[in-house]
Amino acid sequence: MKIEVPIISAFVDGDFGGNPAGVVLNADQLSSEQKQKIAAAVGLSETAFVSASDLADIKLEFFTPTQQIAHCGHATIATFSFLKQKGLLANDRSSKETIDGLRSVNMEGEAAYMEQKAPRFEALGESDLRAALLSLGITRDDLIDGAEPMLVNTGNSFVVIGIRDGKTIKGLEPDFDLIEKLSEALDLIGYYVFSFDDVGDGRDAGARMFAPRYGIQEESATGMAAGPLACYLRDQLGIQTQEFTIEQGRWMVAPSPSVINVRLTIGTDNRIENLFAGGRGAIREVMEVEF
Repeated sequence: MKIEVPIISAFVDGDFGGNPAGVVLNADQLSSEQKQKIAAAVGLSETAFVSASDLADIKLEFFTPTQQIAHCGHATIATFSFLKQKGLLANDRSSKETIDGLRSVNMEGEAAYMEQKAPRFEALGESDLRAALLSLGITRDDLIDGAEPMLVNTGNSFVVIGIRDGKTIKGLEPDFDLIEKLSEALDLIGYYVFSFDDVGDGRDAGARMFAPRYGIQEESATGMAAGPLACYLRDQLGIQTQEFTIEQGRWMVAPSPSVINVRLTIGTDNRIENLFAGGRGAIREVMEVEF
């Protein structure tokens, strides 16, 4: 069988960069095994499969080259931006059904903003912290003062690690085997490593994302990780704002600059109730996949 798979770059910085995802429409008749084979053939970090839903505007399923995952930020943005450009979205206030429940998705022009849950924070044990630092080849002296590495979950779990110096984060040589072992032990998608140093104008932080457990050594834009980072910056580092702009992908070996905007919903008790991470998608190509 052959199928056409549009490749959409999500979270583009202007008209450039971004993180590509495959988007498969009308996937109702595909089995999970077929979806996995298509995602492996596409070979990108995630491919999204769009089906009909009785509960939301669409049903979305996400597959990496190796397995299915519950949520994917950039593939969600890619899908909804693509649907809007093709005139296939009835309303700007939309929604998706996933294997982990329902999420709202709001459109602003061709930009899509995806809902995430209120954050859950968990401190790392001493042995896990040592393992995380070792896997990145850094020490405590490389960390941002007062920014203790922490597990943060707004739908998926990431370890958030703040590095003081831009040259250090740019020059990281991760041990992906160690990262994968710790990710398995803590049930992580991966690491989200950030810095305030050497970031672009108007950006609150720059980040890198490593997820070898899911077949992703490094990703250029990760909406489901930018949300946890924004929550961490507000609740753990005390940066009292409700909107963060996070760049990613610029420090990769093959740069693909991306920009993710995160908006926090703050309740009357000053706690984060939920958040929306968003950006725009751009069509790059159409692949023909045989499976």
